[in-house]
Amino acid sequence: MLSSRGKKNADSFDIPWRFAVIPTYNKETNPDGIIGFGMAEHGPVRSDIAEYINNKVNFNVNSVCYGSVATENPLPTAVASHMNKYFNPLKPVEPEMVVKSNGCSAAGNMLAFALAEPGDGVLVSRPVYGRFELDYGVQGGVQMVYADTTTDEAFSSACVEKYEKALHEAGARGIKIRAVALVNPHNPVGRCYPTETLIEILKFCNKHQLHLISDEIYALCVFDSGDPDAPQFTSVLSLATPELIDPNLVHVLYGFSKDFAAGGFRLGFIVSQNAALRQACSAMLRFHSASSAVETIGATILRDEKFVEKFTAKSRQDLAFSYRIATSILDQEGINYIKGGNAGFFLYIDLSPYLPASKDSSLAPQEREFALAQKLLDNGLFLHPGEEHGKDLGWFRLVFSFDEHVLREGLRRLVKIVKAL
Repeated sequence: MLSSRGKKNADSFDIPWRFAVIPTYNKETNPDGIIGFGMAEHGPVRSDIAEYINNKVNFNVNSVCYGSVATENPLPTAVASHMNKYFNPLKPVEPEMVVKSNGCSAAGNMLAFALAEPGDGVLVSRPVYGRFELDYGVQGGVQMVYADTTTDEAFSSACVEKYEKALHEAGARGIKIRAVALVNPHNPVGRCYPTETLIEILKFCNKHQLHLISDEIYALCVFDSGDPDAPQFTSVLSLATPELIDPNLVHVLYGFSKDFAAGGFRLGFIVSQNAALRQACSAMLRFHSASSAVETIGATILRDEKFVEKFTAKSRQDLAFSYRIATSILDQEGINYIKGGNAGFFLYIDLSPYLPASKDSSLAPQEREFALAQKLLDNGLFLHPGEEHGKDLGWFRLVFSFDEHVLREGLRRLVKIVKAL
């Protein structure tokens, strides 16, 4: 017999399309295998990280012992130095402001425990990274509350009006909102938030004494998309003056999985001036700490500033190259997507014209997305339906950060499938 929460977690595997399909495509050994455009990884530069680790990282006794008994721990200092260089914080990040964890998902889980009670809510705009529901909900029991924004509204000061409305409606349902969560650069839209919008969100959070959780894991994945008007990345650390918001309400998430193409590291960070929050999260590191070996790798990489600069430049060039391939094919084939992106690994594409017709179908609205996703999967392509909780039906996140031959083959399959519908 399971506990009620154990059963709830077990039953989550029965939710349609809750988890991604594992890709099986290989150009040489399995050319008919499934191509997965759902997992946000930057495949083409992973080999650079692997090569660096093989050639540059030296383990010592501290790399194989419990972190609590290590004689030195260079990682927080390396993280602080890295963020001071690339995030332009108003108040320099100090090593003691960094809480290490085994990934940003774990960091979200710790924040759920530390900031909210079971049943409380975290406010987000639409569309948004769908895994937040798991990060904050599976163990912490905290629910995501969606402000009913269009994509354009989410990046303008108009989002604050929608936040206010969602906050009021949640309160009427007995849900106490504890925080606002952002992803900047944004997942799945691939845009950076304009500075003026971030300022309004900071002011909104301060007005209602809500914590602001800014997931900035794609901070260095900003590239030249050819759009001179696309906003560049601005960290909330560079804006959060005491006049705008109590510094104790601002918390930034960062990690290695995106900027360093190393999702398998399971290495993430909470950066906060809130000492009580850091202490509460640190108490949970018995379950969420990174391994000492991974910390050694992470510190070595971050302290090698020349490598970070070189790797980041190559990563940005590759993302720009892949972005242009994907957008040119979508433009040519008349498949709509959100324009103005210049960050991350993905495009937010509109497949609503290819959904089963509502008037000819007994399917519920979300089931129409599921049916299209199944059609794609039956023909060797995985896109995650409904994952980003968009306001409108039929929008999917398409990850483009693949080797060129994989990207072109996946797009070829997509075009062939939808044109046949």
